[in-house]
Amino acid sequence: MIKCMAVNAGSSSIKYKLFEMPEEKVICEGLVERIGHEDAHFRIKYNGTKHDDYLPIMDHKVGVKLILEALIKDGIVKSYDEIKAVGHRVVQGGKYFSKSAYFNEDTEEKITKLIPLDPLHAPAHLMGFHAFKEVLPEAVTIAVFDTAFHQSMAPEDYLYPIPYEYTEKYDCRRYGAHGTSHQYLANKAIKDYFHGDASKRIITLHLGSGASLCAIKDGKCVATSMGLTPLGGVMMGTRCGDIDPSVYYYLVEKTGKSSAEIYDELNKKSGFLGVSGISNDTRDVLSAAEKGDERAMNSIRLWARRVADFVGSYTVRLGGVDMIIFSAGITENSPTFRKFILDDISEALKIKVDWAKNDLLIGKEGEITAEGSQVRVLVIPTDEEVMIARDCFSAFEGKL
Repeated sequence: MIKCMAVNAGSSSIKYKLFEMPEEKVICEGLVERIGHEDAHFRIKYNGTKHDDYLPIMDHKVGVKLILEALIKDGIVKSYDEIKAVGHRVVQGGKYFSKSAYFNEDTEEKITKLIPLDPLHAPAHLMGFHAFKEVLPEAVTIAVFDTAFHQSMAPEDYLYPIPYEYTEKYDCRRYGAHGTSHQYLANKAIKDYFHGDASKRIITLHLGSGASLCAIKDGKCVATSMGLTPLGGVMMGTRCGDIDPSVYYYLVEKTGKSSAEIYDELNKKSGFLGVSGISNDTRDVLSAAEKGDERAMNSIRLWARRVADFVGSYTVRLGGVDMIIFSAGITENSPTFRKFILDDISEALKIKVDWAKNDLLIGKEGEITAEGSQVRVLVIPTDEEVMIARDCFSAFEGKL
């Protein structure tokens, strides 16, 4: 038995779990969320206890420091030497990685090269890697890439209709993201709900501050919404998602801002934050909408409509759909946000929702469709961390 730490750094959060492997027993877990805010949230849970702190956490480095200090302070480990492997979720593997890799100098160099494809996450991944490596220099360290699961897409699903020389010369194509989450959800659905029948058609909705959808058949990715970078796809916390490309050029011309400035705004000042003018946090936006704020309500409806558009597209791509799975921060925890999406798709897909079940499922697994629904709809909390821990254990045994 060994202890493995799984680290999942998002654009505004860090989720972590310490596992006893290969039993997959969770020793402790927690999160740091609302990074960049004065009222950020730090949580650690272990042995049936939970500690929460609300304090300024302005960047990921501070969040990592809090996690590591808590392990010793709370007696979860006596020494950092007890942790034998650390796995870091990395969003973008580009053309370099089709599976997890040891986080060595070569891997770091390639992730650094890919920062233009993932400006929100890649610096956080590297910061987390260095912060953990400083304290755990002897631990086996790996990178687990979100893009790996999407390598099964066909050319007509990953190519862009641009001059082909750009595809060949610059590797400009759809890569997707959240692959570790989508793979976990698909594996769980096939095992627990379809009795091992991988032929079922599944659409997974990983909808958090960052968001993507995935169409899955035979346990493999057929199509996914994020594109060359995490900026593509549905509207998100601060990202615009798919828009008319001429918007980018038009705004550069009209504002006099540089292309880099507009690109930064599309990544960091758009989405819920940009449309609502309130926050990138959907809890803040919903609170404002419930008080009558029109822009807040418009941002929620716009988000739901964009998600519904992808669900419809993927239903056609799969030739139908057997199951839709809600997951990640927003739709794991908010029956209200699920309802906005279901209101847009239920009539077309002949979904019958048990609204009482929907209201009860907050942060836990369950089915929310009623008898007679032609599509099953589930809420399944994602567990990217256990997928990372499995690869950590394989790496420690030299079998990665």
